[in-house]
Amino acid sequence: MKSFTTSAALLLPAAQVAMAAFADDCVNFAKSFAYENTTVWFTNVEPAGANLTFPERHPTCSGTSQVVDVELCRVSMLVTTGATSNISLEAWLPSNWTGRFLSTGNGGTGGCIQYEDMAYATSRGFATVGANNGHNGTVGEPFYNNPGVIEDFAYRSLHTGVVVGKNVTKAFYGKEHTRSYYLGCSTGGRQGFKEAQEFPDDFDGIVAGAPAFSFNNLTSWSGHFLLATGTEGSPTFLSKDQWALVVKDVLTQCDGLDGHVDGIIEDPDLCQYRPESLICGAGNSTNCLTGTQAETPGADATNILLTGTAFPYTRDWFRYVVYNDPNWDPATLTVKDMAYSSDLNPFDIATWKGDLSGVKDRGTKILHYHGLQDPIISSDNSARYYNHVSRTMGLTSAQLDEFYRYFRISGMNHCSGGP
Repeated sequence: MKSFTTSAALLLPAAQVAMAAFADDCVNFAKSFAYENTTVWFTNVEPAGANLTFPERHPTCSGTSQVVDVELCRVSMLVTTGATSNISLEAWLPSNWTGRFLSTGNGGTGGCIQYEDMAYATSRGFATVGANNGHNGTVGEPFYNNPGVIEDFAYRSLHTGVVVGKNVTKAFYGKEHTRSYYLGCSTGGRQGFKEAQEFPDDFDGIVAGAPAFSFNNLTSWSGHFLLATGTEGSPTFLSKDQWALVVKDVLTQCDGLDGHVDGIIEDPDLCQYRPESLICGAGNSTNCLTGTQAETPGADATNILLTGTAFPYTRDWFRYVVYNDPNWDPATLTVKDMAYSSDLNPFDIATWKGDLSGVKDRGTKILHYHGLQDPIISSDNSARYYNHVSRTMGLTSAQLDEFYRYFRISGMNHCSGGP
């Protein structure tokens, strides 16, 4: 017992010395680190359990605070990417580093660092980076007449953050990372596939959820719902209560197709919904639909695409990228507008290349998932891309499994959640 007590007493000062050394390394890092086009704004030692606050975070970004589970060194940087463009980049470097590196992605129109994902990754020992994708907030105004900001959004911010982040990691810990990974969903999912298509050497593994690829056509698709439903008060418009009736009726008709009535439609492709039973009969005008309303296309997206207002990402993309016209009216969207946007395809933001030979040959693994109840990006988009890769590369599903696997998650909403 005496020997054990003595050993414990000797270990305690050693642990304290290590903690002090980690803190000193973090505090002094801003003075010692140098990399092209990169300015270190500040470094902070954050103890385990610290609640970080972000008072300058753009109001369209969710979350103004984040609890971190492990001790880490927080490094805040500005990286210049062009004459009129730059990215805000953070690296979170845990004291319990496992040798692994991870980059997070973004969401929406992309100007919010995903602090929640960074906290998750560092809690598992990853040196983690996240960027604002070249602008602040999930708004499109920064794109206006600024191709550099659009280029950052399309691909450059993430790749630049990975390059700088790996150099930060090596400089801080004094050695190279052993493995490199990516984690992102929605816009972040598209970013993950953009990396796979254009920069296959960046990662050993990519987790990409609900990717917003075929980006130009996706923004047009999202914009067409306003034309389909009309604004509130239009003959084709359905209220939230009426959409709730539709959802209930869809479940009644299709929930049991998989043999289990559990509130989840296992395979939406098998559901051939007919709304006729909801059409108002003689003398009944409540809790039912008119014939015109029954013909309105839609899904369970009442709070997003079926509100009778313009989808904000579509509105901003056409205003500040496609036409550079802040007064463009999303209610005037036509097939010609959609075709023009698709042809424009700035910096190949479509992210639709079907040849993933780069990651295949390198040995990188891709895990692609999409919720079948996604109310923002249809899971059909992911199925289309998976089949596109299969046809382009001439590989069967079994052959694709060696490096690229796609998971359809029944009942899952956009990136997370569900019944």
